[in-house]
Amino acid sequence: MATTILVNGKRHRVQATPDTPLLYVLRNELDLHAPRFGCGLAQCGACTVHIDGEAVRSCILPVSAARGKKVTTLEALASEKNPHPVVTAFIEEDAAQCGYCINGMVMQSVAFLKRNPRPTEAQIKKALNTNICRCGTHYRIVRAVARASRAMA
Repeated sequence: MATTILVNGKRHRVQATPDTPLLYVLRNELDLHAPRFGCGLAQCGACTVHIDGEAVRSCILPVSAARGKKVTTLEALASEKNPHPVVTAFIEEDAAQCGYCINGMVMQSVAFLKRNPRPTEAQIKKALNTNICRCGTHYRIVRAVARASRAMA
């Protein structure tokens, strides 16, 4: 059964069954590889995308739930010509080591900064506490979010 979804400003007709996780559709049908498969249980955040501007774990969200909504992936935020300030800050702070968590960290940070444009360090840590980074670049990630908030002010 075909489903039409709006991803990064473009309509896509996908062939996945309605209960297929959105992550699989993004990666396998639309060839978008920023959202990553981490745990498959919505616990690590590697698969985070935005649905109508809110950070959502795409590994557990059925593609049918994205119908009629605006899906945004990191690919839409990280263009070389016009990168999002959060992406720029992550680069400037050297916040990625292996890079596996960065999709989720960036997507969570962008949604968080929309709600709280001038956060404290404690608020940043709390907002990202459900995203897992195994490499231990947490301090650089927190600095990157703080830098982005200043750049966006």
